[in-house]
Amino acid sequence: MQSKVLSLKRKTQRIMSKSRSKIPDFVRYDADKYFRLERQESWRRPRGRDNKSRLKIRGFPFIAQPGYRKPKSVRYLHPSALHPVVVNNVKELEALEPRSSEVIAIIAGSVGLKKRLEIIKRAKELGIRLSNGGDL
Repeated sequence: MQSKVLSLKRKTQRIMSKSRSKIPDFVRYDADKYFRLERQESWRRPRGRDNKSRLKIRGFPFIAQPGYRKPKSVRYLHPSALHPVVVNNVKELEALEPRSSEVIAIIAGSVGLKKRLEIIKRAKELGIRLSNGGDL
């Protein structure tokens, strides 16, 4: 059972790395010219009349299109090839125990320090991985 899970994990990681290498970095047009545009990492579609990117001229940045989507098997996975689940309290964390090998928990941003420490402590006991457990 354990070896089957590991081989499946390796396979998904291989698919993730292949798909990641095929997808270009979609940079906002003229982000290299203007500092403010460089800071804004969000994608904006070029709409200008003579914009070379919009016209898909060779040598200019690519436009984000549906064909660049990742394969379904790896679409919403964490980089560790596990399914991310947001956790708000210890009770939600304990519900993940049966699936601990396929799930990585993320502590919600609205959780305070006191409850966060409880969640981190309980996750170590249950053997559930945390993506933002930190060094608390």
